[in-house]
Amino acid sequence: MSFTAFLAYALALGIAAVIPGPGVAALVGRALGTGFTRSIPMLLGLATGDVVYLTLAVAGLAFIAKAFSTAFFVIKLAGAGYLLWLAWRFWTQGIAIQEVEKSAGRRDGLASFLAGFAVTLGNPKVIVFYMAILPAVMDLEAVTLPGYGVLVVLTFLVLFAMLLPYIALASRARLFFTDPRALRRLNRTAAVAMTGAAGWIVAKG
Repeated sequence: MSFTAFLAYALALGIAAVIPGPGVAALVGRALGTGFTRSIPMLLGLATGDVVYLTLAVAGLAFIAKAFSTAFFVIKLAGAGYLLWLAWRFWTQGIAIQEVEKSAGRRDGLASFLAGFAVTLGNPKVIVFYMAILPAVMDLEAVTLPGYGVLVVLTFLVLFAMLLPYIALASRARLFFTDPRALRRLNRTAAVAMTGAAGWIVAKG
């Protein structure tokens, strides 16, 4: 594969990623509720989901995505359910001031990763990009094994570059809130963001 092909992929993915969607909404809600560090696993899950669709597209297995549409739908519902659970938690309990810098446990990180993964698998924007737009951007039949490896690395790099600013801005806004009333409003804003992301995922299915 040529440098131009890799560049075309990176640009197309970057444009698609930076446009707000369910993934961005979920990330922002997570960052508002738990901070920068504890949002990284969700971003990693989102990127891993992209790699799954990239692999299907490169392998010419788009029919598998259609054949297992029911399974993807169930995964999508699971991801939406987790976001709703987080929304309920933030709305009813929230994050106390002393928990602002609290580190995440292993279970919390794994659950966040799986939620991000599920959000991507059920995200119509991602499906359309890899199954319809990507084939028009580059010749997928020309992708070699080393080329596929480069595409995987580019996927993570581009998504982190495009989405980390969302997390950073949401986390910075969160750290400004030290008054209990303000923090409660912020928690509820995170709850609304996650509820919206969950509804978006289900409605677009």
